[in-house]
Amino acid sequence: MPAGVTAGYAVVDVTTGRTVAQRQAHHRFRSASVVKILIATDYLERRRGTIPAGDMALLTPMLRGSDDDAATALWRRGGQGEIVRRMARRIGLTETAPPPAAKPGFWGYTAISAADIALVYRYLLRRAEPRVRDFVLGNLRKASQCARDGFDQFFGIPRAVPRPWAIKQGWSGYGAVPPVKCTRARATSYRIGAVTMGGNPVDFGRPVLHTTGVIGDRLIMVVLTLQPSGASFTQSAERVTKLARDLYLSVA
Repeated sequence: MPAGVTAGYAVVDVTTGRTVAQRQAHHRFRSASVVKILIATDYLERRRGTIPAGDMALLTPMLRGSDDDAATALWRRGGQGEIVRRMARRIGLTETAPPPAAKPGFWGYTAISAADIALVYRYLLRRAEPRVRDFVLGNLRKASQCARDGFDQFFGIPRAVPRPWAIKQGWSGYGAVPPVKCTRARATSYRIGAVTMGGNPVDFGRPVLHTTGVIGDRLIMVVLTLQPSGASFTQSAERVTKLARDLYLSVA
């Protein structure tokens, strides 16, 4: 990896569950928007019956366009960190943890690892109820190129791998204004120092850029990265895309 970049990744065969490529797969990173998969899955598993139109108006843009305001509303209603604890117990996640106690509303500070997020996708594909699987992955297959905060979320998997794919991206630490603004920017800046959570320090200061998803019907790919301080979004996206392409070519 380039100097100053920390990467953890896992590529899993959907059919067998075998990990076919990995590096620092158990290293913890702050989740940024990747946690939105857990927020949506938790909501759907607790909700029975028809999803109200108002809730649909939160879930759909949160999954497709990574809408932060929608995530915040659902995070508060679901009990904040309790969402993460419930999903960790249900799926068997061992490196995923809620945000620090001093920052309960900062869903993007949830700790995750590549290995755990690969388990989340495998859970959706193999163990979740069909209605939950179809809703979450169906929306991730329709991810928009321009996120609600104006950032281009087609880096990593969507730039490096041919369709079909279902993706959930994450980014944090690049400010509120994207290099090329697609829509009105509404990003929240998350910047505090590193806090120790479990096995390794989770860095909440340096920028993160993550690409995760299901490729076709046979691979799960999770690439989590911590970028150098001051790195631009464009530079970070290029690095993550190259890593995703190299990984895909090595296992395709």
